[in-house]
Amino acid sequence: MSSESLDPRYTIKGATAEQQQAVDMLARQFLLTDERLAGIIKEFRRRMEEGLAADGKMMKMIPSFVTRRPTGTETGSYYAIDLGGTNLRVLKVTLDGKGGATSMHQKFTLPEEAKSRTLFDFIAQCVETFLDDHNIRPTGHQPPINMGFTFSYPVQQTSINSGTLVQWTKGLNVPGCVGRDVVRLLQDALLRLGLRVKVAALVNDTVGTLLSAAYADPSSQMGIIFGTGTNSAYYESASNIAKWKGPNPKSGEIVLNIEWGAFDSDEFSVLPFTPHDIKLDRKSINPRKQAYEKMISGMYLGEIARNIVLWLADQRLLLDGRSSEILNDMWSVDTSYLSSAAVDNSPDLSEIQQIIEKTLNVPNSTLVDRQIFKVISLLVGERAARLSSVGVVATLTKRPDLLNNHINIGIDGSMYEHYPDFERIMSETVSHFIPEEQFKNITFNCAKDGSGVGAAIVAMLAEQN
Repeated sequence: MSSESLDPRYTIKGATAEQQQAVDMLARQFLLTDERLAGIIKEFRRRMEEGLAADGKMMKMIPSFVTRRPTGTETGSYYAIDLGGTNLRVLKVTLDGKGGATSMHQKFTLPEEAKSRTLFDFIAQCVETFLDDHNIRPTGHQPPINMGFTFSYPVQQTSINSGTLVQWTKGLNVPGCVGRDVVRLLQDALLRLGLRVKVAALVNDTVGTLLSAAYADPSSQMGIIFGTGTNSAYYESASNIAKWKGPNPKSGEIVLNIEWGAFDSDEFSVLPFTPHDIKLDRKSINPRKQAYEKMISGMYLGEIARNIVLWLADQRLLLDGRSSEILNDMWSVDTSYLSSAAVDNSPDLSEIQQIIEKTLNVPNSTLVDRQIFKVISLLVGERAARLSSVGVVATLTKRPDLLNNHINIGIDGSMYEHYPDFERIMSETVSHFIPEEQFKNITFNCAKDGSGVGAAIVAMLAEQN
């Protein structure tokens, strides 16, 4: 017996009434109305204002000490280290003076040992490898190379090239680093290898993305990461930053690192938490932290889906109640599996069958099982994209005066680039909250590898200063 679903997209052909009712319950939990989103946006803006007024608030609103916009006419070669959630890149970036940049880089995967113990020594070793492989290692008679350092974790920045680590996120947890200057930790590791390299600028990855976008298009106002984790940076009027104690910049603007992944982490009061989100948070390495990030980022969506799959299996509503050793392990469902499932339109959902039976090692899935797995992927992905618009709208409406002119938003990250329909749903949802005549002024552009190029640009600005 089947029942009628809330939404035709989530009707499971051949499902029992109990299975369809469970899917309908998930749809009610994960599909968010504009009215619900409006309330979240309002609270997001309130938390931003709170962070602008004083330090120590949930939304950090950290001044980056970047007070200029690149013109797009700068030329020369500059260097950067780009540390992300899973990879590290060392780059040489060449600016062409026409808003374009080319980069030569090497990519290194972070080993587990680096994530938990030897991070800064590992980074220094990668810098050494890059310089030696490209025969550009400075000798004792040459000036040191200045490098920008993209560090995509919360820091309390104290100058253009210093900042203390607030907390680890995105799966890193290296002891003895919280509360210490990450530039000093890296500089010491470079000195231990005898490298003539100076860390000239500490750059959050979103600040780097913004600066990279601004070099290509000076109207850029926001840089956003929608990837393994999420965060944003934007140009704020210095007069709006009540807690700023530094000199008033000539430009009148300061780039702020919002650290928006932490939104609603203290109270769990406005985000649409489900039991599956609570379970993920409770078992994560940073419970009661990064609540917003955990709902919209690539590191976490697969785990939310895994929790849903097991919840349904435990009720014998999916996979005939079966699981596997692989499926029982946390983080075994990669978000890329959801991406593949969301676009599987084959008659027998063969891609999803491969994921369930071969990758997750649960044999004999039925077509109903595969349909339910696809619906889970669609629901988790759509909620992520809709929630992602919250931060965009709240930040854009923070400076409404700018919305009457062209505004570019540079976005980097695997969720924006690769998750099916993420870009469309996010942009469409933003349009529901910005007046049409102003929304048409906004462009969203993929700032591919923006965090690395942007760090080199910030190093250039620091060198000019």
